Amino acid sequence: METRYNLGFIWMISLVAAMGGLLFGYDWVVIGGAKPFYEAFFGLTGDAQAWKAGWAMSSALAGCLGGALLSGAITDRIGRKKVLVIAAVMFTWSAIWTALSQSFNPFIIARIIGGIGIGLASNVSPMYIAEVAPSEMRGRFVSINQLTIVIGVLAAQIVNLVISNTHKLPDNPTTRMILDSWNGTVGWRWMFAAETVPAGLFFLLALVVPESPRWLLKQSRTDQARGILTKIGGAEYADAEVADIGATLEGEHGKVHYRELLNPKLLKILGLGIFIAMFQQWCGINVIFNYAEEIFSAAGYDVNAMMFGIVITGIVNLVFTLVAMKTVDRWGRRPLMLLGSGGLMVTYAILGACYFFELKGIIVIAVVLIAIACYAMTLAPITWVLLSEIFPNRIRGAAMSLCVSALWIACFGLTVTFKPINVALGAAGTFWLYGVICLVGFVVIKRMVPETKGKSLEEIERELVD
Repeated sequence: METRYNLGFIWMISLVAAMGGLLFGYDWVVIGGAKPFYEAFFGLTGDAQAWKAGWAMSSALAGCLGGALLSGAITDRIGRKKVLVIAAVMFTWSAIWTALSQSFNPFIIARIIGGIGIGLASNVSPMYIAEVAPSEMRGRFVSINQLTIVIGVLAAQIVNLVISNTHKLPDNPTTRMILDSWNGTVGWRWMFAAETVPAGLFFLLALVVPESPRWLLKQSRTDQARGILTKIGGAEYADAEVADIGATLEGEHGKVHYRELLNPKLLKILGLGIFIAMFQQWCGINVIFNYAEEIFSAAGYDVNAMMFGIVITGIVNLVFTLVAMKTVDRWGRRPLMLLGSGGLMVTYAILGACYFFELKGIIVIAVVLIAIACYAMTLAPITWVLLSEIFPNRIRGAAMSLCVSALWIACFGLTVTFKPINVALGAAGTFWLYGVICLVGFVVIKRMVPETKGKSLEEIERELVD
C-alpha cells in the first residue's frame, strides 16, 4: 500500500528549519552593501586601516567556525530543535547589536555572534530536514535549505539596493560626502536591522516545530517519535520507521561516542564528507562573485546599473536552485555533482580564455551567468543533501559538524588566498587553476560518491558502514 504523506506538515516544518538558511544567506551578504558606509563611519578607509577593514568583512567567518564546532558538541546531546532556537537567538541578537553599534569593537562582536548563528544553522537546518523528510523526496526537501540561502542572499542584495538608493550619492563620493550622508550615518544600520524581522519570526516558529524523530528515538522517547512519524505518514509508516531506525540505534540510546569517528569505515565516510564540503568552496564559485563588480564595470555599466546587475546574478542563482529541487530526486545526487564539477571545469576554461584574449562585455557576462546557474543547480544544494544523508544516526551531528567546520575553513582559505593567487597568475590563470580543482573534484566524485536517491537514511547507513 502506497504511503500518503502529510505534505503540508512536512513542508511547514522543513520551511521553518530552512529559515536558518535564509538568515545564513542574508547575514553573509548584507555586509557587502553596507561596506562603503560603515567603513567611513568607523574610519576604516586608507591603507593604514586595511587590516581592520578586512577584519570587519571576515570576522563573521570566525563565528561560523565556532558555531559549526559548537553545533557538533550540542546537537547530538540537546537535540536539533533547541539548536535551531539558539541559532535564531544569535541572528536576532547580532542584527540588533550590529545596527546599534557606535564603535568598531562592538560591531565586530556583533558580527561574530551572527557568524555563530550561521555556523549553527548551516549544520542543523539541513540535518533536521533530512531526518523528517521521507526518503523518496528527501533531496527536494533538503534542497529547500539551499533555496532559502539563495533567497536570503537575493533579499540582502535587494535591501542594500533599495536602502542605498533612498538617498543616492553621486558616483565616486569622497569619505566626507559619505559621512555627511543619510546612508553614512543611518542607512547602513537599516541594512543590518532589516534582518530582525525574519530572525524574530524564525525564533517564534522554531519554538513550535517538533523535535527530530530520529533524535527522539536515540533518547528512547519512542512514543513522541512515533507520534511525529504518524503525523508525517500515518501509523503503518511510523511503525516501519521506528523499527528501522531502532535497528541502527540498538544499544546506542542516549550515547554519543565521538571515538566512533575513528572507526576505519566511518573515517572513510567522514573523509569523503570533508572533501565534498571543502570542494563546494574550492570549486571557485566565489571567484566569480569576487569578479562580478569588475565584469559588469568592464561591460560599461555605471555604479547603479552594476548594483542591479549583481541582483541579476542573485535571480539566476534562485531560478536554478529551483531547477535543482525538481531534479535532485529524479536524476540523483551523483549525476548532479558530476554535472556541476564538469560544467564548472569547462566554464572556467572558457572564462580564462576570455581574459587571456582580453574579451570583455556581454560574452563574459553570459559565461559568468552560466557558471552561476551550473553551481546553483548542482554543487550548491547537493553538497548539503549528501552531508545530511551519508552519516549514521548515532553520530550524524558530530560528523556533520566536522564537515561544516571544514567548509568554513575552506571558505576562509579561499578568501585569504584569492588576491595572492590573482596577483601571481592573473585573471586567466586564476580561472584555469580553479578549473583544475574542478577536474580533481570530478574524478573523486566519480570514484567515491555513492548514489543515495530514494534510500532511507538507515539503508544508506547499512550500505556504507556495515
